[in-house]
Amino acid sequence: MYNVMIVEDSKPILRNIRTLLGSLELPFQVTATAANGEEALELVRQQPVDLVLTDIRMPKLDGLAFIEQAKQIRPQLLFILISGYNDFEYTRKAINLQVFDYLLKPVERKQLSEVMERALERLRSRIPSEAELFQEIVAPEVYEELQLGDQFRHYGKLLILIRRQPFAGVRELWRADELQRRLDALFAPQLCWVFPTQVPGQFLALVPKTVVDSYSSVYECLEFVRKALEAAGLAATIGGQLQSGDPDRLPELYHRMSGILDERQPIHQGIVMDTEITHALGKPEGSELDRATAAAFTELILGRRKEQFLLKLNELLTKWSGDNIRLAELERFVALLADAFSQAGGDQETGHRLELEASSRRLLEADSFERFGENLLEWAKQSFEWLQALNRKSGEELFRQIEEYVKLNLYSYLSLADVAQKFHVSPSYVSRVMKRYAQSTFVQYYTGLKIKEACRLIACKPEMRIKEVSDALSFSDQHYFSKVFKEYTGYSPSDYKERCPPNSSDSSS
Repeated sequence: MYNVMIVEDSKPILRNIRTLLGSLELPFQVTATAANGEEALELVRQQPVDLVLTDIRMPKLDGLAFIEQAKQIRPQLLFILISGYNDFEYTRKAINLQVFDYLLKPVERKQLSEVMERALERLRSRIPSEAELFQEIVAPEVYEELQLGDQFRHYGKLLILIRRQPFAGVRELWRADELQRRLDALFAPQLCWVFPTQVPGQFLALVPKTVVDSYSSVYECLEFVRKALEAAGLAATIGGQLQSGDPDRLPELYHRMSGILDERQPIHQGIVMDTEITHALGKPEGSELDRATAAAFTELILGRRKEQFLLKLNELLTKWSGDNIRLAELERFVALLADAFSQAGGDQETGHRLELEASSRRLLEADSFERFGENLLEWAKQSFEWLQALNRKSGEELFRQIEEYVKLNLYSYLSLADVAQKFHVSPSYVSRVMKRYAQSTFVQYYTGLKIKEACRLIACKPEMRIKEVSDALSFSDQHYFSKVFKEYTGYSPSDYKERCPPNSSDSSS
């Protein structure tokens, strides 16, 4: 059955409409009547209503003003205007208010039946769409069994997003049925709906927005919930706000609230947020992990400086143990380390690297921050051991790849940093590999290959001028080229050219 309210200041007309509705054999029941807009508005706040039939001309608050204010309380209410006036001005205002239909006085049974049948069709069409709103929100297995019931649509909602605090120990109590039981007790006699979401440890609760009337603000209501859950061993960060506007925007509103919790949830003490106010403030400023710190940790990993890295990491964890830093910062830091270890490993051992990255995400599931820190240090040690084992068997392979790469780039300019970036290792590591396998620095090795190529060009293409050879091999200027050429060959480029036999292919004299 659908609940109907009739708002009419004429008692005979009200009785007539009520009698006609009862004779239609449609699933409507008149659950409330009012003689003016103010009285009707109070009933909308207090009672579940699906459809309102309202007169236009009434004392205290006319029909159009009543509709405008009632829609702010319950946006999905259907309104049917009852009027003895068929003028354009009322029609225009009613269209702006998205009134469903009209009835002209005197109301006749046939006219009422046609309008109410159309209203019934509209109301029934909403039932599946309301459930569909949760498809992007709740866990798939929950959505398959989701049944909201008739009472769900009767209320404007307060949305409450409850997220388990990280490192908070007890997990077995974090179930939808447990939260449902506790919130039912907190909000009784008001109804409450609790849904497990697709985000592990996060639940969406919806209660009639009238529950806020018992508190000074949404924030105070949410803080009451947080403290009650904390007393029951459920440490949580909670965000919430009143649902306003189009109910179809529930998924958008949920994801926005979830994003706010993502950015602001602290790792130690849970907090409460009126997300409507928090959203207006924008993203939180500042960062516990500044760019310089992030770059320092990345450089230590790429440089394989294990002991220095572990010392610095331990210092940072000690600092964070006393700071209520945001979980998002911690997640970004762990992801940064995993990415740096992946870069350091290059293209080797892909499967093992993926496992290290997956295990890094599991670190955040620790039951305490202290255990998280211990696990992170151990994970970092294992990652360095993996890199060291990889280096022992891949240093020669890396040198081979560098050698091949620089030979392909003799006619351009490569720096040590360019090569390090290409192979996802640190410049210092490239230097060590070059020293071990080429017995020279990278610059010496690369320059030597360029001079060897210059000798080949001078011998094979005598028509090329010395400046053309210098430019082709990307030397900064001819004078510098000549100086380096003599250091490597013992001859100036001109002398070398004179000593070369015509069309010689010898590049090493």
